[in-house]
Amino acid sequence: MSLDVRRSSIRFYPNSKRVITRFFDLGNDSRKKNIIKNILSLSTVECNFQLNQVLREFSNRHRNITKVFKNHFEKVQDIVASLDNDVKALPREKKLLIGAFFTNEYSLESTAFFNPSIVEDPYQGNLSKGEKRVILSFRATGEGHISSIAFRNGILSENNQLNLEEPGDLVDMPEFVTRFEYEKSTFLSKLDEMNIKKDVIGTIMDKLDEKFTYGLLLGAIDSVIKNQELSYSRKKVIQAMKWLACSHYEVTFSMDTAISDRVLFPVSYAEKNGIEDARFVKFVDDDGSVTYYATYTAYDGYAILPKLIETKDFYHFVVKPLHGDYAQNKGLALFPRKINGSYAMLSRIDGVSNYVMFSDDITLWDSASIIQSPKYPWEFVQIGNAGSPIETEYGWLVITHSVGPVRTYSLGAILLDLDDPTRLIARLKEPLLKANEKEREGYVPNAIYSCGVMIHNGEVIIPYAMSDFASSIATISLENLLSEMVTENNTSFKDFLNTNKTSILLADDDATIRRLLTKFLSEQGFLVTAVSDGIDALMLLGREKFDLVLSDVGMPNFDGFQLLRLMNEKGIDIPVVFLTGNYTSESLEKSAALGAVEYIKKPVKVDELLKILNRLLVISQ
Repeated sequence: MSLDVRRSSIRFYPNSKRVITRFFDLGNDSRKKNIIKNILSLSTVECNFQLNQVLREFSNRHRNITKVFKNHFEKVQDIVASLDNDVKALPREKKLLIGAFFTNEYSLESTAFFNPSIVEDPYQGNLSKGEKRVILSFRATGEGHISSIAFRNGILSENNQLNLEEPGDLVDMPEFVTRFEYEKSTFLSKLDEMNIKKDVIGTIMDKLDEKFTYGLLLGAIDSVIKNQELSYSRKKVIQAMKWLACSHYEVTFSMDTAISDRVLFPVSYAEKNGIEDARFVKFVDDDGSVTYYATYTAYDGYAILPKLIETKDFYHFVVKPLHGDYAQNKGLALFPRKINGSYAMLSRIDGVSNYVMFSDDITLWDSASIIQSPKYPWEFVQIGNAGSPIETEYGWLVITHSVGPVRTYSLGAILLDLDDPTRLIARLKEPLLKANEKEREGYVPNAIYSCGVMIHNGEVIIPYAMSDFASSIATISLENLLSEMVTENNTSFKDFLNTNKTSILLADDDATIRRLLTKFLSEQGFLVTAVSDGIDALMLLGREKFDLVLSDVGMPNFDGFQLLRLMNEKGIDIPVVFLTGNYTSESLEKSAALGAVEYIKKPVKVDELLKILNRLLVISQ
């Protein structure tokens, strides 16, 4: 193999300084009461002194720590009221101090910073030529191995150097969280898909109307729990019902936060054990509107729930569960546009092979077709995607991940047909990327993994995780990557491309024009053979097959008109496009009489030429 993969020196390491505040739930109401009693017993002077001490120590670590304390006080104010206290009359300082005792810091990135994806930033202003502003997402893991989604941003230069913006010291949780109203039939259907079936479901659901919220469901559950003893399995079913009901929500961040300040931390019971492996993609709808989606896996310690994030601006996020018989495994990745009018999604429903799914509803997935199974030793254990497909002129490029001997992870690549992505065109025989000696040590040794890549200025930009600990970036020329692929019958994809490329015969006595047009047309994917005279062109036409002739008119020995006249006499039926610096009505009429399909005036405008050639080649097919 001659894959020229270039590793960046950039490293994204865990950072224990990045902390958020969480509600410190002691669980036991008697302990909560004792703490609150002790705080209430403090004199005004003692209370103010303690609060000022806390504010001095923590106000520079969080954007609005008093607001946090106020919110956390509200979570225990019922206990305060139960102690025969008038909550409204309680001094603000005592409320804040109570809130402080029910607050703890959580270090988001202390354990690992991995499984990255990369997308184009919605804002592309104030850039130099060839630059692209990008957003990277990561799976950040802290104490208890709880995962969240963190962001970084930067600018890719013209030669694909990533210039990162330094993240700030403050990290923000969303300002607002809005729950969702469920329909009973949809809710029951989703439980059935998750294979959660117990008679207690019917008992609870009978107490609800056709539409209900999370709070109403909790009320119905409490009513059932009070009236009957529940087995362990029924308690687990109720847990799953709570999980599902709080899995659809919206969050909004303050507009004064930078992208690296925002974190999507588990806010629902469904995600209490983490948000795993978000695959972000810029999705362009049929009307040209842009939405950013991310598929990810929520885990509550009992079951997994595939979910979808939706955002336009990375400030406001809508989170919803994915439904359907084939939306029940990890590793879902949405295509960046509809195909033949339908949404398309990569999946790995059997945990081993890659599949593609189609749906008219972005949240409902009921069918799947296998597209790739393990074929080479480095992928015998399993394969999957490493993010959403990327559209190229040759097909959908999918960076894959695979597992081989000694649970060694690798990245690979496949190419799918643009119009029918169930058809695999080509794949790599050897890994694109494996952990080197500096990358193989970590939480999961020998693991290389990515959740999303992009193409910029002809190169594939691959952010990747190193052994589930830290992350980096690699790049490879798209041309180099495609040239090393093979088709399913083991034919070199490079040879396959050459045999399927449009072949153009260029005849012009001007060496500069030959060089410039050959370079331009080759970059557009054409096979170009260039000669300096009409006689040489005629000899080649007798020996080789061409799809189109691009000929100068005024060549000294054998001009373009003579060439086309002899082609007609010999029955060589190939479209001819004339180029001329002497554009007259007489030569135009002569050209048309001989059967030339186009007559272009020099100097040639390459974009105009390309449009003409593409139109002619479509007509001739």
